[in-house]
Amino acid sequence: MTQGMVRIFWLLGGFLFTGLAFIGVALPLVPTTPFLLLAAFCFSRSSKRFNDWLYNHRMFGPLLVNWNRYGAIGPRAKISAIACMIATPVLSYFLGAKLWVVACQIPVLLGSAIFILTRPNGPLPGAEAPDEVD
Repeated sequence: MTQGMVRIFWLLGGFLFTGLAFIGVALPLVPTTPFLLLAAFCFSRSSKRFNDWLYNHRMFGPLLVNWNRYGAIGPRAKISAIACMIATPVLSYFLGAKLWVVACQIPVLLGSAIFILTRPNGPLPGAEAPDEVD
């Protein structure tokens, strides 16, 4: 593959994951943050313009900066993620999924929940908030 094709691949991935992140804002069981992180990863490899746009976006920018600068996940995002993680095996069970599927979901979601809950919430109040992308 040529360098241009690789760049287009990452650019399309960035658009796809950004679109999924926007859908995640509107739909309660669709995660936003993982798609947002994937979009940022793709745009960082394909387009400075779109990467900067994402980091300066009024809704998504603070989440990305918080993650990149502090390895942090905000309290609202944590609550939303944990609620979805609890709902997933419950809904799977009531929608008729096989018990082994539910049994596989639980340890994976529990591990994910532990990771999320052990991340810091972000900078302390009064800490200087970054205004621009590095």
